Amino acid sequence: MEEKNKPEIVKANIEMKTVSYDVQLRDFENGLQNFLATHNLPTEGIFVGIPERANVFKNVDSVLDQVGYAEKEKSVYISKFIAGVASGLFDAALNYLWDETILQIRKRVIQYDIEYFYDNAVTNVDRRKKLKDESDLTKVDDYDLIKGAKEIGLISDLGFKHLEYINYMRNWASAAHPNQNEITGLQLVSWLETCVKEVITLPISDITIQIKQLLVGVKNTSISDTDAQEISVFTTELTQEQIDNLASGFFGIYVKPDTDSQTHQNINKLLPFIWGRVDEDNKQTFGLKYANFVASNSQSEKKLARQFLQIVDAESYIPDDLRAIEIETAIENLLNAHRNFNNFYNEPSFARQLKRIVGEPLKVPKAINKRFVMAIVEVFLTNGNGVATSANTIYEDILSNLDSHQANIAALSFSDTKISSRLQFGLCQRKFKELLTIVKPSITSPPVNDLIQKIEDFKGNPSRLMYDKTIKTSLESLKTLLK
Repeated sequence: MEEKNKPEIVKANIEMKTVSYDVQLRDFENGLQNFLATHNLPTEGIFVGIPERANVFKNVDSVLDQVGYAEKEKSVYISKFIAGVASGLFDAALNYLWDETILQIRKRVIQYDIEYFYDNAVTNVDRRKKLKDESDLTKVDDYDLIKGAKEIGLISDLGFKHLEYINYMRNWASAAHPNQNEITGLQLVSWLETCVKEVITLPISDITIQIKQLLVGVKNTSISDTDAQEISVFTTELTQEQIDNLASGFFGIYVKPDTDSQTHQNINKLLPFIWGRVDEDNKQTFGLKYANFVASNSQSEKKLARQFLQIVDAESYIPDDLRAIEIETAIENLLNAHRNFNNFYNEPSFARQLKRIVGEPLKVPKAINKRFVMAIVEVFLTNGNGVATSANTIYEDILSNLDSHQANIAALSFSDTKISSRLQFGLCQRKFKELLTIVKPSITSPPVNDLIQKIEDFKGNPSRLMYDKTIKTSLESLKTLLK
């Protein structure tokens, strides 16, 4: 109780000053400018104006009051954020805010289940094998970190969308990257509030906690047939994404060479209860992972992955054409390059590599078909900052050669949360319109063409397409075309 009241006690003992923020900030800036001038260093265009800084300090109290005292004591980057604001260095302040956000997400992952996180955040088998404990979290890119946190329920879908935007601004309008962009004080306060509400103070949902308890039980206790029946009742409450992620978690546990027989037996009992609800694309992914183990000659993992598929008579998902592995690797390389700072330089070579593997006309194995199309859509839409010109012509050529089924997937890709999130950026919106123009000649389904017309007539922000009632209803009836 004493600790809870400590912030009020501290505030009560602080002598209230009548000097305005404007005056204090101006005095601080004058001191900095005098120092710079003494050493003949530039003083113009260095600091954000006093009114913008004052806007932050006038609005920041209500945001910081949402953070508990114990958490504040450890929030070094928030202190640096405030210092950056006071100095008029908003680009540095944004960088510190993002550092605090990433630190807080890593803490959540560590406290939850780090292996479950890795199994869902990192799809590449070779990269996944190199990630073992919390010391490896720094090897996970920021985008994969927030995406993985969303997928296992540590942040919300809306939180992911907001954080992706802040990450975009951090990459292109902060001290992390050369820029001439302007950031306002109210924007900074708004982003701070987003990071506080969507990460630092967001409570973990009851379902997410129960999934954690289930994973702990699978690895540490013996589950009877009766227990498995009772657990199956709980899994009926899970969303599609949660079911898919749980299945991925089971797979990750199952194929580890050091997993004991009791854990294997537990999964043998639980997997049949959820397999019927696992998305077809994810089922194909398990077959691809098996093929990855074959290609890399990982004998132990290959054997265990096959046993996992045998539990639910799912060996049919093992791809006949192991060339799918080459395409999967090429897609991973392209997406990693696309999401990197230097994407304009690195992306074209990986785009050419992928095009060589799929050939012309396009020959994409069924198991990797949807992933291939969605990857091309993502890179064609750009990162929102600019077009990788040399790669863009390759993407246009691939999109114009899609078959009718692939074109359906591309046209309806806005229903994917990652693509929908991209559509909040102006450049991505323009590229999506361009994409529809390219793929429409390949589409033979009248209902899909009708839906495209509704998309083109939509007056709202394209990132809200998947939530429009009319479009959502039309999309539901077309789901079979996306299989």
